[in-house]
Amino acid sequence: MAAKTKTFFDLNILLDVLQNREPFYEASARLLAYAETGKIQGFIAPHSLTTLFYLISKDQSPAKARATLTNLLQFLSVAKIDQSTIEQAMSLAYHDFEDAVQMIAAVQCKVDYFITRNPKDFQPPMLTVIQPSEMIALI
Repeated sequence: MAAKTKTFFDLNILLDVLQNREPFYEASARLLAYAETGKIQGFIAPHSLTTLFYLISKDQSPAKARATLTNLLQFLSVAKIDQSTIEQAMSLAYHDFEDAVQMIAAVQCKVDYFITRNPKDFQPPMLTVIQPSEMIALI
């Protein structure tokens, strides 16, 4: 696997780590560590960051939310979402519009893998959708 494999992180991967969700924490944390150390290139949707900010602010504080997002932005790139992204996402037959937007954003970023714990939510896939443990096995 290339040193800079491009990956798109679904929000659930970040929540696994930030909320210490077992039994998912270990694999998700390892993938984020790979992004942080440059072993893979990670992308995230902008609306995932707004959701994270809201959840962390509510649970802890706005200051903690800002610090967490600042840290994540040191090693994750924010995918661009524009009118074209939204229009293309509307044409997908996904149950959840947010998932459709993320898929189109990932395609536009030209990622190699979309990492999620819920691959069934991204059907039909427009690129390779895998779970954290599968991604670790590839690396």
